[in-house]
Amino acid sequence: MKFYKKLALAGAAVLAVAGLSACSNNKSNSSSSTKIPTKISKKTNITFWYSLTGTSQSALQKLTKDFEKKNPNISIKLQSQGGNYSDLQSKLVSGLQSPKDLPTITQAYPGWLYNAAKNKMLVNLTPYINNKSIGWGSYKNSGIKKALWDGANIDGIQVGVPFNKSVEVLFYNKTLLDKYHVQVPTNMSELASVSAKIYRESHHKVRGMGFDALNNYYMMQMKETYGKNFNKNLNFAAKDSVKAINYYANGVKAGYFMQAGTEKYMSTPFNNGRVAMFIGSTANEAYLKQGLKKGYVYGVAPRPSSMNVQQGTDIYMFKKATAMQKSAAFKYLKFLTSKSSQLYWAKQTGYMPVNTAALNDSAYQQAKDSKIPAILSKTSKKLYFLPVTKNSITAYDQVNANMQTILAKASKGQNWTSDIKNGKAKLDAAWKQ
Repeated sequence: MKFYKKLALAGAAVLAVAGLSACSNNKSNSSSSTKIPTKISKKTNITFWYSLTGTSQSALQKLTKDFEKKNPNISIKLQSQGGNYSDLQSKLVSGLQSPKDLPTITQAYPGWLYNAAKNKMLVNLTPYINNKSIGWGSYKNSGIKKALWDGANIDGIQVGVPFNKSVEVLFYNKTLLDKYHVQVPTNMSELASVSAKIYRESHHKVRGMGFDALNNYYMMQMKETYGKNFNKNLNFAAKDSVKAINYYANGVKAGYFMQAGTEKYMSTPFNNGRVAMFIGSTANEAYLKQGLKKGYVYGVAPRPSSMNVQQGTDIYMFKKATAMQKSAAFKYLKFLTSKSSQLYWAKQTGYMPVNTAALNDSAYQQAKDSKIPAILSKTSKKLYFLPVTKNSITAYDQVNANMQTILAKASKGQNWTSDIKNGKAKLDAAWKQ
């Protein structure tokens, strides 16, 4: 998951815990007796911690100014916590030890705030969502996909609002695919056969493809192909798991699949034509526009699978805020996720609109400066995510380390059976720490 890594957070995102549903489980919370101010009658200040740079930061600043013009009694103080997500995560970890220093709202991955949720430091947002004045009146009326809501749900409580999201897509070098007379693959079987043909027809000069996020690859394969959830009961050395691992490792050993390795990101070998395709975050398009070798034309296609992974952060609210601050902050979150805001946000940043109306907007889908909008709705119909459970991020990171070790062996033609066994022990330990 290149987006996840390039923003310096290891790990981002894979499946819904069985039976966990923000929209259904939170119905019991909708009758909360919490008193919600429906009018911001006096000057109210909101602090918002975030970690965005470049056009993303500029877009957030512009949207915030627009909101303040429409809501003169609300002042949003944007506070950057560094240029990457690890800086923001560290600041939040420190802030949780001293709650009085926390902001009103923060951008975050849900796993960062697992302990905060367990310690009841986060606001249950369902009453605000269901409030017709401050929110939408219901989850359905929000226009945000259920799977995106579920990704910001911890232990059945809706504690976050989806914000900057992305999914994985297949980037391909159209010039090379045309040269070797192959079609864009639509499933994992075709992906392997097309990759093998490219490698063969190029006389081993061009590898077929690679995956940016090895942990995403593994978890997607386990869920979609074998119906296995990513949780502490997952056996890394089980028969189905070995099949998932070997699909990639055998391809690397044969030469037609590639591991980024020391180059870190698949966009590097893709841009210079050494690999014809790769699966990674939609955020990669910007790097292809900047670095693709002259003479090559890239294309973007849906991930060759029926499922896709949702990645990116949500916005969370802390209980330390006053009642007026909570209402004001939620009005701001509602504004950020509106159709008009999300259309602007997506165009400026390349992130996926979390608002379905924006995602399906014809003007957005026909954008001429990006190849992603046209296929985004199709490839994001069935989403899943990294479950927000104890040690899930640690386990997710360990899967990445396991796969790196295995693929390194495969690239040298060495046997990786013992590495699968060792990987199982390490993954089990990661869940138990």
